[in-house]
Amino acid sequence: MTAKAEIVALEAPVADAALEQLADVLVDCVEGGASVNFMSPFSQREALAFFRKVAGSVEAGGTVLLAARLDGKIVGTVQLGLDTPPNQPHRADIKKMLVHRAARSRGIGAALMRHVEEEARRRGRWLLVLDTVPGENGHRLYLREGWNETGIVPGYALFPDGRICDTTIMWKRLEV
Repeated sequence: MTAKAEIVALEAPVADAALEQLADVLVDCVEGGASVNFMSPFSQREALAFFRKVAGSVEAGGTVLLAARLDGKIVGTVQLGLDTPPNQPHRADIKKMLVHRAARSRGIGAALMRHVEEEARRRGRWLLVLDTVPGENGHRLYLREGWNETGIVPGYALFPDGRICDTTIMWKRLEV
C-alpha cells in the first residue's frame, strides 16, 4: 500500500531544506516538459531563486505556499496568490501546482487542490482562477476537480523545449 501524502502550509520563514526540496520538484517538472514559465535548460540554482522569491511573498502575506510530503520529503506544491487589487478581495490565483513525476498517480495533485481551496475559503476568497495548458495533466485534474473553462488563448506561452502552447483560463467558485 502506498503512503498517503501529508499536505502542509509552509510558514515564514520557509526553511532552506524545504526550499531545496521545492526546487527539486520544480526542476523535475520543467525537465518533464511542463509549461510553468521556465525554459530548458533549467537549473537547481534558478529553481531555488524562484522559491526564495515565493518565500518572500509568504512572509509578506501575499502567498500561501502548500507542500505535499511523502515520507517527510516534499513531492508536490501549490500556491494561493492573495495579492489581488483592492476591487478583488474575494478572488485568489492558483499558481504552480506541481507534483514530482516520481510521485504522480497517487492523488497528490487532487489533495493539494482540495487543501488550497480550503485555505482560500478560510481567507474569504471564493473565486479562484488559474491558467493551464489544454489537454495536459493539470488541465485534466482541474476538470475532474470541478473547475470551469472560460476559454483558450492560442499561442500563449512556450513549453520548456521552445514549442509554442495554448493556455486555458479556468475558474472555480467556492462555497463559503
